[in-house]
Amino acid sequence: MKRLPVEDLEHIYQNTQDIWESFRGKSIFVTGGTGFFGKWLLESFIYINEKLELNATITTLTRNPEAFLSEYPFYKEHTNTVHFVKGDILTYDFNLIEKFHFIIHAATAASESLNKSNPLLMMDIITIGTRRVLDFAITQPIEGFLFVSSGAIYGKQPWNVSHIKEEDSFKVDINNPNTAYAEGKRIAELYSSTYYEKYNLPIKIARCFAFVGPYLPLDTHFAIGNFINNAIKNEDIIIKGDGSTIRSYMYASDLMVWLWKILLKGEINQPYNVGSDEGVSIIQLAEKISSISNAKVAVKILGSPVQKEHIDIYCPSITKAQTINAQIKIQLSESIEKTIKFYE
Repeated sequence: MKRLPVEDLEHIYQNTQDIWESFRGKSIFVTGGTGFFGKWLLESFIYINEKLELNATITTLTRNPEAFLSEYPFYKEHTNTVHFVKGDILTYDFNLIEKFHFIIHAATAASESLNKSNPLLMMDIITIGTRRVLDFAITQPIEGFLFVSSGAIYGKQPWNVSHIKEEDSFKVDINNPNTAYAEGKRIAELYSSTYYEKYNLPIKIARCFAFVGPYLPLDTHFAIGNFINNAIKNEDIIIKGDGSTIRSYMYASDLMVWLWKILLKGEINQPYNVGSDEGVSIIQLAEKISSISNAKVAVKILGSPVQKEHIDIYCPSITKAQTINAQIKIQLSESIEKTIKFYE
C-alpha cells in the first residue's frame, strides 16, 4: 500500500514549524478525511504530531471506515492519534463524539458526474452538511474552524482577467443545475460567515483551485490526473477541445502548508485563495507531462481553435495568502515528476 513520501511530509513540517504548538494536547475534527485532501491532512498530522510529541488527536467522519482501513491499514498503527467514526454528514448524530478544539470541514463530493447526475444531492451535501457541522461547532470549545471552499464560487473567469482576487465575482448561471457545486459553496460560505457574526465562531475560509500529487484520482474529471494516467499506461494523450483552456496546479504538500497556516494564522471570516498562480494551457500541460514521463507519449488535439474571448481560465491571485507567508515551493514540473513516481 502506498504512503506519502517522507520528503513531502517533512516539507509540510519545515514550512509550518511555527504553528504546531497551538495543537499541543488538543483535538481536531475533520470531515472529508478519506478523500484526496483528507488523506494528506491525516498523514501530515500523524507525522508532525509524533515528531513533536504533541499528544494531539485527529478524528474524521467517514461513511465506511472498515473499507478505508482495509485499503490503508497503516492507520491501525496510529490509533492513539487518529480516530475514525462511521457516519454520513447529512445524518450523523454529532452528540456521539467528544469535544474538539479545531474543525476542518472539507467534506464535498467534488465529482463532476454527481454534479450532473444528482445536483440536488450535491447541494445538500455542501449546504446542509455545512450547516450541520457549524451547528456542531458552536457547541464545542472551538479555537479555529476551517471551511474548505472552492474557486468555483467566483463564477466564470473572463478571458481578460489573468488572476482572480478574493474580492472578484463573476457570472454564475443560477438556472443551470450544473452550477450546483459552485452555488452550494457560495451558500456554505454565507452560512459560515453568518455563524461568525451570530456566534463569534472563528471561521477561516480556503478557496481551493486545482491540485496535483499522490492520491489525486487519475480516472475522474481532473485533466492532469487523466494525462498522468495516460503517460503511465503509455497511451497517447487525447485533448477533446483545442487545448487553450488555462489552469494552474499546486502540489499537495504546498496545499497542506497553506491549509494548516490558514487555520492557525488566517484572519477570521476572511477567504484566501489556495492554488498556484502559474497558469498553463491544457496543451502545454499535456506536452509537459509527455516530456517528463519516460513514455514520451504523443499529444493529440481533437477540437478546433476558439476565439480568445471564449478561452476558459481558472487561475487565482495569491497575494493575500502571501501575507501569512504562504508560498509556492514546489513547481509544476517537479509536481508532475513526484506524482508520476508515486503512481509508477
